[in-house]
Order: sequence, then structure tokens, then C-alpha cells
Amino acid sequence: MKTRRSVVMGCGSYLPQKIVTNEELSERVDTTDAWIVARTGIHERRIAAEGQFTSHLATEAANRALAAAGIAAEDIDLIVLATATPDSTFPASATRVQAAIGAHSAFAFDVQAVCAGFVYALNVADNFLRLGQAERALVIGAETFSRILDWEDRGTCVLFGDGAGAVVLESQEGAGGNTDRGVLSCHLHSDGRFYDLLYVDGGPSSTQTAGHLKMSGQEVFKHAVSKLASVLEEALEATGIGPEDVDWFVPHQANRRIIEAMARKLGITGEKVILTVGRHANTSAASIPLALDEAVIDRRIKRGDIVLLEAIGGGLSWGAAVIRW
Repeated sequence: MKTRRSVVMGCGSYLPQKIVTNEELSERVDTTDAWIVARTGIHERRIAAEGQFTSHLATEAANRALAAAGIAAEDIDLIVLATATPDSTFPASATRVQAAIGAHSAFAFDVQAVCAGFVYALNVADNFLRLGQAERALVIGAETFSRILDWEDRGTCVLFGDGAGAVVLESQEGAGGNTDRGVLSCHLHSDGRFYDLLYVDGGPSSTQTAGHLKMSGQEVFKHAVSKLASVLEEALEATGIGPEDVDWFVPHQANRRIIEAMARKLGITGEKVILTVGRHANTSAASIPLALDEAVIDRRIKRGDIVLLEAIGGGLSWGAAVIRW
């Protein structure tokens, strides 16, 4: 049966210029490079400049994705920006990106699912394209997590960084099977009973402040391993694709140990895992599109490849997607 598919036409990414190494952080908080690397795999992270907002990072990534796709901004119908660190409480930072790139025919809004945000945004855009409510979409993940970190808390400040990534999707007709190009399946979950495991202790309604990130690291790790394993199996089963058929595993770049645990559970070998956490740290909603763009630029990901995505973040919220490139 013929069906509409959301085909990835191009990727783009942007990282702020400022690099902060583990050694530099060890001068501010009680930590060491060896401690950070052993527990997370992180060596450095990027930090947005003063006056550089989430929308600025998103705009750079969006323009690069459009250039890679060979599609003009005025031909975009939809912009979905995944972020937990918007420029303002409202309006949506996506509207700033829309204005900056000149996508005047698009409708634009933000999606907030923290580190799972890009998978959520991808699913939202895919639904619009499959239903014929849009023909081309720009899906962006962008964060300035440095603005909500407590730089005295060594348990969180060493983990995160700033950045943005984007993909351009186009609605195309497929045969309806797993040999089609495009987004083959998306699966989303959340469980608010675990809200307090990863949250920000502020907000317009509660404290009238931005607040700082708080995390129960060991508990988040435990839930990540079990919940991601389950949703990955769900996504593969829904598409009739086995782990052995996956060409590239592109997980949320939070912690190298979680990524390696997921690959082992699925039986995916290390050479099929796209790993960027060492250079970017955890960029929340930006981490998957940042990793995708790197792997497309260096020609690891090629047309026709099966790409498996997964992420988990505050909420708790988690999800997975299968794409044939």
C-alpha cells in the first residue's frame, strides 16, 4: 500500500566557538579529567558566547541543513524546534529561527522533551508530512544548557554543553514497507512519576526564575538502560528490522557507558555506533542531529542505510526512531 514517507534531504549543525576542557573545569570544581572521562567519556564541551542564544545556534544549524538539502527556506512549510532552553518563556524560539532564515510560509513551534526532544520533534514533523499537512519540514534540536547549570555542582556541570543540529524532511511516496526511504517508525514514551530524577528547580509559574538543573545520576542511568532497551526493541519489531540490519546506531550523546550498554544489549558492534559525546558532552536535544551531521559529512551514513535513533530525558521522556537514509 502506497504511503507518504518523511525523507531526510539534508543535515546541518553548529557548535559555539568556546571550548571548555575537563582540565579547565577541575580548576573550578572538585573533579579531574580522569574522573570525568572514566564515568562519562566526556573530554570537552562547547559553551555559547555572551549574547548568543539558543535561536542563534538553531539558525546556524538550520541554514546549513537547508544548504545541504539544496532547498530554499521559503519552500519550508513547518519548523519544529526541540529545546529545553528557549530564548524566552514565549513566544517559541522556532519563530525567531523562522524569521532569521526567511521561511515566511512556514508555521513554527517549539517542542520540549529535554534530551528526548529531537526524537519527539522528528515524530511530530513526520506526522504532519505523512498526513499531507506539510510537504517540507525543518526539524531542529538546539540548546544552551550552560545557562541553567550550577557551576559549583560537579555532578552536573561537567556533563553538559551547548550546540544545535537540524535535518530537512521532505514528503515522498513510498511503497509502505521497510525498504522505503525515510522515517519508518517512531515510538515515544513518558512517565511523570520520575519527574524529580532530572529537572530544573525554577520556572515562571513556580519560582519566577530560570533555575538550575538537578539530577539523580545513578537513578537516571538505571532507568535509561532499561527503558531505552525496551523502546529500541519496540522500534525494530515495528519495522521488521533486526539489529543485524542496522547500519548505524545514533544514540543520544549523554554518557558513553549508557551508549555502550545499549549497543551490547542490541548486539550492535562498536564500529556501527556514532559517538560524539567526548567532544560535545551532553547537548540535550541537539545531540542526535549533531551526531547525524558528523556521520553524514564524513560519509559514514550513506543513502539507503538503516539508522537507529534513541534518547531519554527529563520527564522521564524517551523514544526511538528508525530511518532509512
